[in-house]
Amino acid sequence: MQLLDGKKISKELRQALKGQVADFTATYGRAPRLDVILVGGDPASQIYVRNKERGCQKVGLSSQSHLLDESTTEAQLLQLIQELNANDAVDGILVQLPLPQHLDSAVMLAAIDPTKDVDGFHAINLGRLVSGLPGLVPCTPLGCIRMLETTGVPISGANAVVVGRSTIVGKPMAHLLLQQHATVTVCHSRTRNLPELVRTADIVVAAVGVPEMIQGDWIAPGAIVIDVGINRMPDGKIVGDVAFESAAKNAAWITPVPGGVGPMTIACLLENTLTAARQREATRQAP
Repeated sequence: MQLLDGKKISKELRQALKGQVADFTATYGRAPRLDVILVGGDPASQIYVRNKERGCQKVGLSSQSHLLDESTTEAQLLQLIQELNANDAVDGILVQLPLPQHLDSAVMLAAIDPTKDVDGFHAINLGRLVSGLPGLVPCTPLGCIRMLETTGVPISGANAVVVGRSTIVGKPMAHLLLQQHATVTVCHSRTRNLPELVRTADIVVAAVGVPEMIQGDWIAPGAIVIDVGINRMPDGKIVGDVAFESAAKNAAWITPVPGGVGPMTIACLLENTLTAARQREATRQAP
C-alpha cells in the first residue's frame, strides 16, 4: 500500500502555480484576485477561509475576505455578490458554505458570474463539464483527479465506483472520470448490493458523508481509494468515509484523512482562480 499524500501533492501543485502566477502578474501588471464571502461565525468555516487566505499568499494571488454578520439578509448578500461581479479587479468569487439557515445557498451560488465561479458550482459550469466543454471545475473532484494522475496508473479503461451523488463532489467526479475514459458507476443511499459493486472497482471515490461506511473487505486488491469524507467523531477524532486501517490492507493506493483530499481542494481553488483570471484576460484581449 502506498499513501496518496495530499499535503505533498498539493505543495508540488502550489509550487508550480507560484511560477505561473508570477508570469501572469508580470504579463498583466496585476495578480489574479480571489474574493471570499463568509457569513456568520461558524468555526470550521473561519478555519477554511484562513487557510484559503494563506494559500493565496503562498502562490502570489491577491485575496480579499468579506466577513458578514450572521444577520445579513438575502438582499444584502446578493448586493455584495453583484458588486463583486461588476468589479473588474475581481477574478474569483467564493461564498463559503454552509450559509446560515435563513439564506438560500442555491440562490447565492446562482448569482455569481459563471466566469468568476471558482468553486465550479454554477449550473453553467456544471453544464459545461457534462458537455465536455472547458469551464471552471469543482475543486474537490479536480483535486481527486490530480491525485489519481500522480499514481501513474491509467484511468482510461478502469472501472471506477463513485459513492455519493452530490453536485459538489459525486456527480462532477463521475463526469471527470468519464472524460478520462473510465467506466463509471455512481452509487448512493438506495443502491442495492453496494459492497459487491465497490468490489468491482479499480478506483473507489467515497463521498457519502458517513463515517467509515466503506469497509476494508469491500476494496478489491490493488484498487486506488480516494476518501473525500471528513467526519468528526464524538471523541474528536477525524475519520473519512472509508475504514482506513482495513482498506489499506487491500488498496494499492489510499488517501489519508485528514491530509488527503482536503489540501488538494484548496490547491485546486487557487488553480481555478488563475484559470479564471487567464480566461477573463483572454476575453478582454480578444478583438
